[in-house]
Amino acid sequence: MTNKFYVPTPIFNTLDEVMAQYKAVYAHANPHLVIEQWLTRCFPPKKISPPLFAVPDYKMALNFLYSYRGSADTFSAYRREMERFLQWSWFVQKKSILDHKREDIESFIEFCLKPPKSWIGLKKATRFKKLDGVSYPNPEWRPFEAHLTKKDHKDGLELNKATYQFSQPALKVMFGILSSFYNFLLQEGNVQANPIVLIRQKSKFIRKQTKTQIVRRLSNQQWETVIHLAKEQAQRDRHHERTVFILSCLYGMYLRISELVENSRWMPTMGDFFKDSENNWWFKTVGKGNKERQIAVSDAMLSALRHYRETHLRLPPTPMPNEQTPLISHLKNPHKPMTSVRPIRVLVQECFDQAASHLEKQGNHEEAVALRVATVHWLRHTGISEDVKHRPREHVRDDAGHSSSAITDRYIDIELRERAKSAKKKVIV
Repeated sequence: MTNKFYVPTPIFNTLDEVMAQYKAVYAHANPHLVIEQWLTRCFPPKKISPPLFAVPDYKMALNFLYSYRGSADTFSAYRREMERFLQWSWFVQKKSILDHKREDIESFIEFCLKPPKSWIGLKKATRFKKLDGVSYPNPEWRPFEAHLTKKDHKDGLELNKATYQFSQPALKVMFGILSSFYNFLLQEGNVQANPIVLIRQKSKFIRKQTKTQIVRRLSNQQWETVIHLAKEQAQRDRHHERTVFILSCLYGMYLRISELVENSRWMPTMGDFFKDSENNWWFKTVGKGNKERQIAVSDAMLSALRHYRETHLRLPPTPMPNEQTPLISHLKNPHKPMTSVRPIRVLVQECFDQAASHLEKQGNHEEAVALRVATVHWLRHTGISEDVKHRPREHVRDDAGHSSSAITDRYIDIELRERAKSAKKKVIV
């Protein structure tokens, strides 16, 4: 089998199973034997066998991933890069990860920018499937996945491996994770240097961005149309009060969609709303990077909460301390929390599509077209962008969970508006 046609296979399972594997490896008298048995399951001998140095390489990567077990999202990102990097090292470069030099890492980056078609998938596939309670690699899984934008999908375009692109944000993430990995190996005494830091001209891979970046957000007219139509539906059918509340949380508290549903580290409940000694209301959540934060609840958000509880949940207007009612429950079962973001994403996208159709009927074609490419995350961007016009940026920063004010500054578009206004006066002839 040539490298060109090698089809990668998943080698790391879920966070829980990787943690269990780590413990099994170090509980065994012969740790390498446990890894050998696992790799044999991942790489059936009749197809292809990993090199001898794959076992110690895998063990080092397993140790690295285990150190990021505190956050499921972070683990997933690091697992993705390790699966790509290890298999490229073993089957393309035919080297151990300990033997890579600067030029090898540059070759890997170039490989990721244009991976072979056999490495690219056209649909999201689970890494492993179970047979008689035993996990086996899913043959449909691929380390790279082609995507269509929302607009392309609506236009009827089809996924194409030939047009796959490795994005600039993904490239930056890969640089960071690989550098962290080699720093980890350096601290463990496995390597003498970090080859990532030796790449002096990262600019040939990563484009420098200008200071001012356009924040993807809804216009005031788009947001007002979305929330107005949702409220109209709620008046006709009270079950849509849940939709209005979801939109309010995403916009009014800048929540990420993942912060609305139960996950391995957190279950959002009504009890996460609480009042302090000065009668100020707050909402507690655990978000990206497993970071806990408190969000100041506005009067408008508190009013939305009260309305939702009274009209849809048939509960008292404000939550009791430690109340365990799910923040967002299944539509037909108020006691069952949502565990997947997909139904919420579909619901919000439907709201966007309805609003876009409404704007088209009113003759606002540009607003309609722009709204059709919007995603759920734009609501968080929109809420932050609006609030930073009126509130101290430090307050918005803390409510949004930004690690620095520099991130919040991206949402200050006053300077952009002034630049655009002054540009309108320029003449060509």
